[in-house]
Amino acid sequence: MKGYLLQEQPFVIGTPAVIDSSASEGNYAVVFEDDGETGYFYAVEHTGGGEEDLRVLDAVHIYNADEIAEEEKQAVLKIIWSKDWLKCALVINNYCHAIFDFEHQGGYSRNEFPPPNDIWTKGDRALTNERIAALFG
Repeated sequence: MKGYLLQEQPFVIGTPAVIDSSASEGNYAVVFEDDGETGYFYAVEHTGGGEEDLRVLDAVHIYNADEIAEEEKQAVLKIIWSKDWLKCALVINNYCHAIFDFEHQGGYSRNEFPPPNDIWTKGDRALTNERIAALFG
């Protein structure tokens, strides 16, 4: 996967955590959140000067914590931005779980949940190895 590794952080699945990353160019950012029960990945846009000036563009479900085996809960999260700062991948334990394509307004995940919203991802949400190669190859 070609790009810039902007976050690499250990965490425990099922323990509340918020990990964010902003593109070095442009107004886009991503936020990973584990609320203790579920993990979600959000695409956001900075609309002003402060942290409160964020607009959520899309969100994709990553996991339900109670469905993860205990021996897999110690994890390492990576957030990787493409070289043009318009695509961002969420990688947990060296497995790509989700990608946001800010240029083409697409949010993709392995489990394709939730359904597309009115702002983004009007079509297929499936994150396949072919889509990863096309977006980050």
